[in-house]
Amino acid sequence: MNGFTGRRLTAAALTVVALTTGTAACSSGGSSSAKGEDNGTYTIWDPYPQFAKGSAWAKLLDSCGSKAGVKIKRTAFDTSDLTNKVLLAAQQDNSPDVLIVDNPVVSTLAEAGVLTTTDDNKLDTSKADPNLLAAGQSGGKTYGTPIGANTLALYYNKDVLKAAGVDVSSIKDWKSLTAALDKVKKAGKKGITFSAIGTEEGSFQFLPWFWGSGAKLTELDSAQGESALALWSDWLKKGYAPNSIINNTQTTSWQEFATGDYAFAENGTWQLANAEKSGFDYGVLPIPASAGGNAAAPTGGEFVTLPVQGDTGRYTTAQKLVTCLTSTDNLYATDTTLSYVAPTTEVQDKQVAADAELKPWVEAVKAARGRTSDDLGTKYPKISEQMWKAVQSALSGAKSPKDALSAAQDAVK
Repeated sequence: MNGFTGRRLTAAALTVVALTTGTAACSSGGSSSAKGEDNGTYTIWDPYPQFAKGSAWAKLLDSCGSKAGVKIKRTAFDTSDLTNKVLLAAQQDNSPDVLIVDNPVVSTLAEAGVLTTTDDNKLDTSKADPNLLAAGQSGGKTYGTPIGANTLALYYNKDVLKAAGVDVSSIKDWKSLTAALDKVKKAGKKGITFSAIGTEEGSFQFLPWFWGSGAKLTELDSAQGESALALWSDWLKKGYAPNSIINNTQTTSWQEFATGDYAFAENGTWQLANAEKSGFDYGVLPIPASAGGNAAAPTGGEFVTLPVQGDTGRYTTAQKLVTCLTSTDNLYATDTTLSYVAPTTEVQDKQVAADAELKPWVEAVKAARGRTSDDLGTKYPKISEQMWKAVQSALSGAKSPKDALSAAQDAVK
């Protein structure tokens, strides 16, 4: 592992660092120093500022530290701040010992030379589902292990479907879903709401339909991709989806569904608690693929990683900490707290046994795909930006789905 000490941040990463130095000090978190005051203190950075010092999460970190014979110094950052903080720390050889980071960011940090590989840090990832682990892989190497996953599915209002005469078991593909939306509209109710905003949220929500058509991110303007964008465009034109989708975030989209007027809402596991409070009976349906079966939805959730250290002797204890955090018992407790589906079949089975309503979410996660998978890595953000711009152009009527995606593909090239 001595080879890590000679690695340097890539030019692209240094550019990010230079651009963000002026704002990094304003972000949430604790001390600017990642390292502890002594070698018996190990630092952990995570994107969970919602969990305070006395929370179950914080106690778990301390417990894993005690088992490894060290003290834990934990700092929590907003997700938007964390990447820049990590790049700055790496430049100063002051990285945390353990870093928990949003899965699409892993490839960016890996390419920048910030993270160790599992070959080097000896982290066991054999129990993690391959499709979830893929989000942390780049260039044939694996950079950490998933702590949990969330993804997208269709929430549905049972009362609205019943009033429209729709049997949810009949919804198996795009044709049958569109037929259900038509019945709902004719019954005087609203069809489906989702987020098509011009940000990563819009791409995140479009991806199940894009992938469900059989399209690939390396070819945005394929006939399959065009069919997915045409589906959304047609729904909007026919009044099955509201005009608000163009500006909807996933939060405002959920607020529309919570009114009780909509038959369907595309949203994620993080809305389960709100669904329970909605006041109406709801169900969850995996997003169907064009020709049937479950579409691949994008995976959300974080990876636990071990950043490069100047003192390579710290890796052994850091690996023990990560192994503790991702053990079967601890994953179950953590993923329940985070409303995540576990990354291993063993813990998923335990979750479903405790709550049968999680079954469709487990099915959705098993069909899910990392946004940076297929070795896209740092190419994904540029592709995603052009994708959401194409979605906006088509839904606003500025361009046809075909022309919008053609322009997107040209921009990516």
